[in-house]
Amino acid sequence: MEKQAFDTIKGIVLTAATLLLMAFNPLASEGEIAAGTNVGQVQKGSAAWQEFHSVVGNCTMQFPKQPDHLSEKMRLPEEGFDLKYDAYISSVDQKTVFLLLVAQYPDFVDETYARMSLEGFLNGILTHNPNNQLIFADLSLVGGHEALDFFIRTGGVYFKGRALMVKNSLYLMAMECEVQNYDETHYNKFVQSFQLFK
Repeated sequence: MEKQAFDTIKGIVLTAATLLLMAFNPLASEGEIAAGTNVGQVQKGSAAWQEFHSVVGNCTMQFPKQPDHLSEKMRLPEEGFDLKYDAYISSVDQKTVFLLLVAQYPDFVDETYARMSLEGFLNGILTHNPNNQLIFADLSLVGGHEALDFFIRTGGVYFKGRALMVKNSLYLMAMECEVQNYDETHYNKFVQSFQLFK
């Protein structure tokens, strides 16, 4: 399920990124987005979940076990930009996957456009698969940053998450699971463990 989750997220990110970048000035200069990909690990006490540090995302988050790290730079030739993203994927079992995705947009995309960015991201998710059904979506403030909490069902699978825009980075924390394996406690533990470094 982890490979399937990554392929799904990759499609969503590409769709959402294209929609988002089309909303901005197409005459902005092309730029390289550089970021490290080192990940540090700290296990806290005897807790089953482990805290991880993403150097790329400058944040920490708890995962059920050490996440797999995937990094990719996508060329968006029509927009003239590169979109770099790092994904950290971990699972509780074969049917429940947790994901932290950090997507870095060009510098001219910033928190000024947070609401537009988050709405574009959600629209990208919903249009990526016509079977996606939105259960709810709410905008809120998290740590002073605009965030979008959403819950989507596709057939027998739930995709629940929070997207957060900080400067020119989009953070997506999500859980994908089969409907019968949905665990609100695990989801809350995961999302509420997210911390940005100042």
